[in-house]
This record gives sequence, structure tokens and C-alpha cells, in this order.
Amino acid sequence: MSLQREEPNYFGAGPAQLPTAVLQQAAKDLVNFKEIGIGAGEISHRSAPGVAIIDDTKAYLKKLWKVPDTHEVFFLQGGGTTGFSSVPTNLVASFVKKTGKVGKPAYVITGSWSKKAYEEAVRLGFDAQVVVNSKTIEGKFGDIPDVDQWKIPSADDTPFVYYCDNETVHGVEFREFPVDHFKGIEIVADMSSNFLSKPVDFSKYGLVFGGAQKNVGIAGVTIYIIKKSLLDHASDEELRKLNVPISPIAFDYPTVVSKDSAYNTIPTFNVHIIELVLEKLIENGGIDAQQEKNIKKSELLYSTLEKYPSVYHLPVTKRARSRMNVVFTIKDGSLDSEFLKEAAAAKLTGLKGHRSVGGMRASLYNAVSLHSVELLADFAEKFAEAHK
Repeated sequence: MSLQREEPNYFGAGPAQLPTAVLQQAAKDLVNFKEIGIGAGEISHRSAPGVAIIDDTKAYLKKLWKVPDTHEVFFLQGGGTTGFSSVPTNLVASFVKKTGKVGKPAYVITGSWSKKAYEEAVRLGFDAQVVVNSKTIEGKFGDIPDVDQWKIPSADDTPFVYYCDNETVHGVEFREFPVDHFKGIEIVADMSSNFLSKPVDFSKYGLVFGGAQKNVGIAGVTIYIIKKSLLDHASDEELRKLNVPISPIAFDYPTVVSKDSAYNTIPTFNVHIIELVLEKLIENGGIDAQQEKNIKKSELLYSTLEKYPSVYHLPVTKRARSRMNVVFTIKDGSLDSEFLKEAAAAKLTGLKGHRSVGGMRASLYNAVSLHSVELLADFAEKFAEAHK
């Protein structure tokens, strides 16, 4: 079987397209990794080659995203949803160690994923608080309310404030989170769907995490970048006395970090794909170059759709529009299937919106080329001209 393929124009929300060169190298490495005779998915995570994959991937990420020495990088099995559970149990354990109190985790809700994270914290038994819920204020998800509409919690009683930097379903993205309003509170960012799409000042964050399958890899691995001071936890006995839910050992951050992400069997091949993607990003000019490319792609598509207000509706306010997930609807809903059918005939795929909101969604992740977006913009224009 050939490892060649026609370059796809795929806009699926995840698992997402990866660079073809990365997949070609990964395919070879799955069979015979660095000529050792077995593949990257077969080697022990504790063998020298397995440890090297983990360590090299961490080193590439720190270099590429300028992660400071104050923070640690580690990997967990699962996806972003794993973080919904592991974030409150771990960060509250750190808060208990620091203050002797459980506190109330705080959540900024701007879409379905931050809502799910909040609901999971409540389900686990935490007395979570809502800083703002944009749906309650706006009647729908599609904007980020001004910060003067937020209920800023007290630092003395708040282990962390959690937000989703990019809401994949609703196409809402923060340009900049208002960290200055949360003095003394650890900021947690779920960046699953805009991971490595732009620079980040990690000095402002206690924890940044993301599932790999949008921008940097395949499903099965989540990447965490945590402030080292947050790895100092209260003991299980202290947490039990305060009725704090305890993290399962495989998702206990200090345990995982102490074992270099290999406390249990990390999927080494999945981490290796991340390693290859990071190498490619560095080769292509780094984060600043990638951000510039992402801005060009999103501006091109948004501007094209805006030209035809009688055909397309953009439900997200301009200030909150995602550069990763462009959501739109066709005002004449009866044209949805025709749009998707004609797009597929033009080899433009993965455009159907999330089942909960309908419409269309073009995910412009890092591996989606500007050329692909140009083709999509041209198609959207021709479709609109035929139906305006």
C-alpha cells in the first residue's frame, strides 16, 4: 500500500487532519522505529526509546511554546473530558494543602464544553460556582459577556477559575482572558481545540491542558502544562476528613509527574505523533508563524461569508469569533444538504455542524492549509451567488 495521498481539504472538528508528512513518518515508525526492529506502538513506555519519546516531546513543546521553568509538562491518557474530572480533584487538593480549606471552584461558561466541565465538578461533589454563563445573559452561546457582568469570586475561597479558551461547538474563542480580575486565583484554561495555535504567556496560568486530537495529534492523549507549585497536595487522609473527592491514582498529577508520565502505560505511539507534529511546527517557523497563518485563514473565510448576509448567518459576535471553528448557517435551511453535497463533490469535507446546533462548521486547525481555505471560500462564494 502506498503512503502517498491526495492532499485533503478536510474541515472536521476532531479527530482532525494532520500533516501528511507526519502521518507518512508515523506509518514507518509504527512498523520499525529508528531501526530498532519493532514499532513505536510496541516498545515499552519505560524502555530507553519510550522514555526518549516522552522526554523529547516535552522538550519540543517547551521550546515551541516558551514554557517557563516554573511549569511542568506531562501527558495523560484520555481527552479533554478527562480534564473535567481531574482538574478539580487535583487543584482542590493543592488548595487544601495551601489553605486548609476546600473552597469553591469557579467556572466561566461560554459554550457546551465549559458547561460540561462545570457540571462534572458538581457531579463529583464540589461546591462549584459560576462566574458567568453567557447563555443566561445572551439567551444563547455566541458571545463572551463584558467582564463587568461577571461575578468575580474571592481569592480566599477559590481554588481556581476554569474557562474554555475555544468552544469547538459554538465557535467562540477568547482573544485574551481577563486574568487581572482574578488576582490570587489560579487560572485553568482548556485549550483542547486551539492548542498551539497562538502564543501563550504561561506566567498567567496555573494550568493549561488540551486533548491532542485537534491540533497536535490523534485521540488518546491529553497534554498538561502545570505550575509546579500546584503539584504540592494535601494527603489523602486530609482530603477524606474534608470530604474532598480524591483523584484516581492514574490521574493524580503529582504521581504522574514523578513518574515522567509513565506511572501507567502511556500510549507511546500517540505521544510520538505529537513529537512529529511539534518538529514540523518548529520547522515551519514556530508559533508566531502559525498564528499568522491561522489569522489569514479565518479572516478569509469570515469575510467571504459576510459578503452574503442574505444567504449565510454568522451566529457569533465578531469580538468572540473563533479562528479555529467557523460556525455558520444557511438562512434557507432546506439548502443544507445541497451545500454539503456540492462541497463534497468539490472534495471539501467535514463541514457539517455539531448535532446539537446544526448548520455548518469549518474547523481551521493548524494542519488545514491556506489553500484549502481558499478553495472553501471560493466554493462558498459560488454557492451564495447561485442562491442569493
